[in-house]
Amino acid sequence: MKVLLINGSPHENGCTYTALWEISRQLLHHGIESEIFWIGKKPIAGCTACGACKGKGRCVFGENDGVNACVEKMRQADAIVVGSPVYYGGPNGSLLSLLDRVFYTAGREFALKPAAAVVSCRRGGASAAFDRLNKYFTISSMLVVGSQYWNSVHGNTPEEVRKDEEGMQVMRTLAENLAWLLGCLQAGADTVEKPVYEPRIATNFIR
Repeated sequence: MKVLLINGSPHENGCTYTALWEISRQLLHHGIESEIFWIGKKPIAGCTACGACKGKGRCVFGENDGVNACVEKMRQADAIVVGSPVYYGGPNGSLLSLLDRVFYTAGREFALKPAAAVVSCRRGGASAAFDRLNKYFTISSMLVVGSQYWNSVHGNTPEEVRKDEEGMQVMRTLAENLAWLLGCLQAGADTVEKPVYEPRIATNFIR
């Protein structure tokens, strides 16, 4: 089994990475492999709703900014963790641009995959950013994994984050819950049938 951890910070080895690394380290105790995918510092354009990805499974603009690489890694992973710093009470804008395009392109393919959001802040705004990231999962029939508290760490530097003992424990508990759920899904794969979904209904409220 493999878990993809997406580092949505412009700092490759900063506070968000520190939280994700704690999850990765805990998953190793269960023999679960993980990979941290860094979105980088280059600009990532938002979705233009051009619709050209339909039937292709790839964003037509995604070869140079990591979007299509992220889509492929998410397809191959058994579970997803998305981490972000908190900017003005929300996730990093570049990460949101990437996720908008990833989920618009291939969101339906991720149904029933475990997913979790992790946020890092100096002081406030964590819960709002956390809620924003979880919306990608809940609209895609993914299995949202929680912890003993909201999945957040506090600190202005990686060193300060490591001193956030409760936040680090929350990351380890999240990893434990994720490992357990992956084990349950693996154990039931041959005995429990997956949901059969009805044809999608899209209702417009203005006629």
